[in-house]
Amino acid sequence: MQNVKFYQEAFTSHLEGFTQKREPTTLYNPINYILELGGKRLRPVLTLMTADIFDGDYKKALNAALSVEVFHNFSLVHDDIMDDAPLRRGQKTVHEKWNINTGILSGDAMLIMAYQLFENYEPETFQHLAKLFGKTALEVCEGQQYDVDFETRNDVSIPEYLKMIEYKTAVLVGAAMKMGAIVANASEKDQNYIYEFGKNLGIAFQLQDDYLDAFGDPKTFGKQVGGDIIENKKTYLYLKALEFANAIEKDYLLKLFNEKPIDNLFKIEQVKTLFLTTGSAEATQKEIKNYTNKAFSVLESLNISEDKKDLLKAFGNQLMNRTI
Repeated sequence: MQNVKFYQEAFTSHLEGFTQKREPTTLYNPINYILELGGKRLRPVLTLMTADIFDGDYKKALNAALSVEVFHNFSLVHDDIMDDAPLRRGQKTVHEKWNINTGILSGDAMLIMAYQLFENYEPETFQHLAKLFGKTALEVCEGQQYDVDFETRNDVSIPEYLKMIEYKTAVLVGAAMKMGAIVANASEKDQNYIYEFGKNLGIAFQLQDDYLDAFGDPKTFGKQVGGDIIENKKTYLYLKALEFANAIEKDYLLKLFNEKPIDNLFKIEQVKTLFLTTGSAEATQKEIKNYTNKAFSVLESLNISEDKKDLLKAFGNQLMNRTI
């Protein structure tokens, strides 16, 4: 098993062969643009790492890893359109750099291309990968719809929110790891255990992302800080603030999330202050640790060496201490 940088470099090299110039350039240039923006490459790294963990050849998992990354970026292109987001990884979003129609069509093409990558595998492996991909892709769409629905609801519960981020974000992390296990011909039990590990880590990852959206450093975060607040997203931070707030604080928070602000920066600062004073920020950090520990507890059931379990724990801890 190699270090994260090794897998990142191996994946980036494979990606370069995928992002070649194609016609029509108006369709494919935006695809190459979003894929070349970088990012954490978390999901493909996990696919390659998992293949190695189960004594497979990580090189055989490169196309599965690429499929996961192409699908993930497809979802980002469309999410950014829905959120009217100006920035992605510190650069203009696809629909801002080109236009909305281009973002829609290039995103559609990416979804098809992600599925096509499974054609590089033997029929049995293809079947398992495609079945997992179809299930995961639909769940991601369901999670995105829940996210959209929550923007206009004032009665979102914490269990509902956790279900939303499980579908929108965490299932793809779980699937990325399970794909590595499938390519490595791991047992069905181990495939399912590594999926649960990834899913719980994915929930922790999204909670951390929500936290960084409010309290991250704009220079390292890569997205517009406070974007969730501007969009009135009912994040864990927001829901916990409502739960802990006194009557005056609750009324003010609801007002901030139900009125169109004249000044977005003022709204962001006021909401962040409420997140801190109510104890919501601290509670969110505790929940991040909770789901990280849930992921680690699954490792005890995996049929792999203790050294490999320790490496997965180290990766999880590194992920939860990130600033981007």
